[in-house]
Amino acid sequence: MAQYVDSSALLKRYVIEPDAAEARRLLAADPVWICGAHTQVEVRRALSVRLGSDSDALARARAAFERDWARILVAQLDETVCGSAASLAEVTGARSLDALHLACAQRVGAPAVRLVTYDARLAAAARSLRWAVVGA
Repeated sequence: MAQYVDSSALLKRYVIEPDAAEARRLLAADPVWICGAHTQVEVRRALSVRLGSDSDALARARAAFERDWARILVAQLDETVCGSAASLAEVTGARSLDALHLACAQRVGAPAVRLVTYDARLAAAARSLRWAVVGA
């Protein structure tokens, strides 16, 4: 079984922050990860913001992320996904990037595919759809 992993959960593999150990455990429990294409932008930006002053740590984190990204199944942001995201945003009140996560997760099988997130607003939106959410 696969799990949809958003950027807040994936980021915890590269940055020490609250709930990082739990996130690593959840991710290790199912090694098949699916992410939306926009997750690459979100994670790279967050790494740059959080580690930018430490170029060695940033380089290590970016390299680790790139290794993970090469094995992640990526849901593309095509017209169908974007249309679904717009509808999901209207129904749940989700923010734009969160709505894209919801639409990508839906494309790959949510609610049967669980959503791993540490973003409380994304988790609430997914739960309002009666989806399985772990993390937040």
